[in-house]
Amino acid sequence: MIKWENLPETLKKSEIEPYYKALKHKGFSLFLKRMFDILASGILIVLLSPVMLVLAILIKCDSKGPVLYKSTRVTRYNKDFTIYKFRTMTVDADKKGSLITVSGDNRITKIGAKIRGSRLDEIPQLFNVFLGQMSFVGTRPEVRRYVDMYTPEMMATLLLPAGITSKASLLYRNEDEKMAQLTKEGMTVDKAYVNHILPEKMKLNLEYIKNFSFLEDVSTCIKTVF
Repeated sequence: MIKWENLPETLKKSEIEPYYKALKHKGFSLFLKRMFDILASGILIVLLSPVMLVLAILIKCDSKGPVLYKSTRVTRYNKDFTIYKFRTMTVDADKKGSLITVSGDNRITKIGAKIRGSRLDEIPQLFNVFLGQMSFVGTRPEVRRYVDMYTPEMMATLLLPAGITSKASLLYRNEDEKMAQLTKEGMTVDKAYVNHILPEKMKLNLEYIKNFSFLEDVSTCIKTVF
């Protein structure tokens, strides 16, 4: 953890201070978290390289466009970074609709639907974890547009790196279906996400920050696998 006075001004808020103090006393657990991220991501990159090759070929054969999808997201200390995923949507999908997808989104490719269902599209994020831009466990990285809508307290989630999985991710693993239901009720995709999905997920993410422990991270990883 960097010193309080060295935090970006956007994070030096009274609403964030309790979360900062809670994390500051868990230096050893934070060290273990980073060591686990480096070792586990490095091993998985090697072991899953054949899987990544097969997925790359399937994506390339299924539709036109690059194998990887790159997007700018926000991580620790409110910094932007480039996240990597296997492309599961048509080229320029971000320009053809909302940044949030819903169940049955016609921008999703045939192979993309299968890859998304098993979360295999997120394998390239292992490189983000290895580089320290992400962690295995943490708040899912949002685009800047949604981070700008955070309350001061929500910004506390940026005291730790963004994550591949979390308790919120597990409970909202069918988020696409919930979004589809809300949009059927007449809401726009953005309104449904910002007013209904995001606040509930953030309650869980803030709870994680306040009660952070390395052992809980390991437990979340195991639950994610199963």
